[in-house]
Amino acid sequence: MTNTARIPRSINQFDEYITTTTAYLEAGTPTTNATRLGITEEEVTQWKSFNTQWSPLYALYVDKKNSRTTTVKDKLLKIISNTVDFNKLSHFLDRIAASVSVTIDDLAMFHIGKGTLDAEARTVGEKPIQESVSVTLAPLGGNVVSVKCRSSIGSRYSIYPGANCVQYLYMVSETPPESEEAPGLKMNISTKAIFNLSLGAGNIGKFLYIYLRWYNTKHPELASPWSKLENTIVT
Repeated sequence: MTNTARIPRSINQFDEYITTTTAYLEAGTPTTNATRLGITEEEVTQWKSFNTQWSPLYALYVDKKNSRTTTVKDKLLKIISNTVDFNKLSHFLDRIAASVSVTIDDLAMFHIGKGTLDAEARTVGEKPIQESVSVTLAPLGGNVVSVKCRSSIGSRYSIYPGANCVQYLYMVSETPPESEEAPGLKMNISTKAIFNLSLGAGNIGKFLYIYLRWYNTKHPELASPWSKLENTIVT
C-alpha cells in the first residue's frame, strides 16, 4: 500500500480521518501520542491546521440544501491534496510506521497498511517472540557498563531471528524499580547484541537496573516479553 492510499480521498471519509487523527496526536498523558511517535510540534501544528481549515467548510458541505456549492467542494478537495503533499514531503506516516513506539492502535488510527503489515509479518513470523533475552552485564569503569545479549539459540551473542534490535528500559538508582512500568525508566534500542551503556558522571556505587526484550521496529506486535530485572553496580 502506498503512502497516498493511507489518506482517504473521498470527502466524507477524509472528514473522519482528519478529525480523529488530529485528536489522537494530542491525546495521551503525561506524554502525548505525537511525542511518543516522534512527531514534532511544528508537524502537529500543521496537521491541526488542516483540520481547522476543514471543519467549517465540511459543515457547509454536509448541508446539501443550503450551503453545498462547487466552490466549497473544491476547497475541501484542495485541503485533501495539501494534506497528501505534506505527507509526501515530510514522510509523516512513514515515520509513524517506523517509530520504535508504534502500536497496532497507532497503525489502525492512521490507516497504515494493515494488509501489507500482515503480509510482512507472515514473512518475519506470525506469532510474538517467546524467547527472553539472556544478558550479561559487566562494569567497565568510568560509569560505563557492557551489555551482552543472547538467546538459547547457540552460544554466540546475537539478535534473535525475527527481531532487528534489543529494546531496553533502564535506570541508575539505589532502589530497584517495581516493574517495567515504573516511573523514571528510560527507553532505548540497540541494533547490536553487544553494546555499552554510558551512564554519566556521579553514578559510581549506584546500581544499573535494566529490562530487555527482543524487538522488531517494523513489527512491534512481535516483541518478546520483557526479561526479569537485571542489575549490576556502576564503577
